[in-house]
Amino acid sequence: MPENDKQGLSVVTCTAPVNIAVIKYWGKRDEDLILPINSSLSVTLHQDQLKTTTTVACSRNFQQDRIWLNGKEEDINNPRLQSCLQEIRRFSRKRRNTGDSTSDASSVSHKVHICSVNNFPTAAGLASSASGYACLVYTLSQLFGVESEQLSAVARQGSGSACRSLYGGFVQWKLGTQLDGKDSLAEQVESESYWPELRVLILVVSAEQKSVGSTSGMHTSVETSQLLKYRADVVVPSRMEEMIRVIRERDFPAFGELTMKDSNQFHAICLDTYPPIFYLNNMSHRIISLVHRYNQYYGETRVAYTFDAGPNAVIYTLQDHLPEFVQVVRHFFPPEVNGEEFVKGLTVCSADLSEELKRDINMEPTPKGIRYIISTKAGPGPCVVKDPNHHLLGADGLPKKSAISH
Repeated sequence: MPENDKQGLSVVTCTAPVNIAVIKYWGKRDEDLILPINSSLSVTLHQDQLKTTTTVACSRNFQQDRIWLNGKEEDINNPRLQSCLQEIRRFSRKRRNTGDSTSDASSVSHKVHICSVNNFPTAAGLASSASGYACLVYTLSQLFGVESEQLSAVARQGSGSACRSLYGGFVQWKLGTQLDGKDSLAEQVESESYWPELRVLILVVSAEQKSVGSTSGMHTSVETSQLLKYRADVVVPSRMEEMIRVIRERDFPAFGELTMKDSNQFHAICLDTYPPIFYLNNMSHRIISLVHRYNQYYGETRVAYTFDAGPNAVIYTLQDHLPEFVQVVRHFFPPEVNGEEFVKGLTVCSADLSEELKRDINMEPTPKGIRYIISTKAGPGPCVVKDPNHHLLGADGLPKKSAISH
């Protein structure tokens, strides 16, 4: 329930996670409702390492809706933002009219102030729009008393993959068949505790904003790529079934191979788009090569990569192989910084590399090729922040200094 103060200010703060797709979403069949041309499946990452925090306040004294992202006021009239606000208000009114609502009846007509911060680089191929919109919709739903089963469709209208960030663990976003998109929803396949040995590394090669955003990239692919239609119609349906099966069996070699193949097919479609889209750079290609050589050395898939619409690699591996692989990365991409500066997040034990392994991988080291690594694992869905000291908006409904300097 939102907190209310004497000035009629209702405030809620929530956090939401990043998700990384292992079966990629690329292409919409309806751009207004944000309906995908294929189903997708992702792993929700732990919020201790990567999250969006959003505070929403509403008051009868607010003159207009306003939003601040990472310390800067943004245009509240962004169509996708408006779509989420309108839908949540509509659901809230509907609940109120059926006498079902727990929220303050008058508050739905009040203006809102929204303040949101990410603890990771925005728009650098880490899915900031997914956690951002999931967090916005979840926080608004807490403020206005909207039921959680309605949120998937609302979050999807902000950013397609945001619907997957409403759940923890392993999540599928179903294609759906209805024209109105009512059945194109996310659902949890397994919880974050289902496969505890699974670990995730994000190799940050660049924190720059990508040159072709996902929305325009997808649009061009749908218009021009013949491979995309084949992927959606023929490849993805069987891959989704297989991916769900290998996750349930905790079969890492099969999971890893399928994840890499799907990432490669997504980037093949980017190349098949006209004009072609290049999200990977030379460093991305070197990481791909390193992973394959490492797996070849052991004669099995111990490590897997996936890349979204950007050059940063997301690596999946099992706890047992993590220390050695991080050491392999350190060796072939000697960092500028040491220790915690290079590996952030969950602690990784040190490991020794055999000369034979180094010799067998047979790559020239690339100093400073990787800026840093975020070490994480699967994690839960959105959470309400109980401590009022963590609100990003002050009693006046404006961002606190900490939210601006973030």
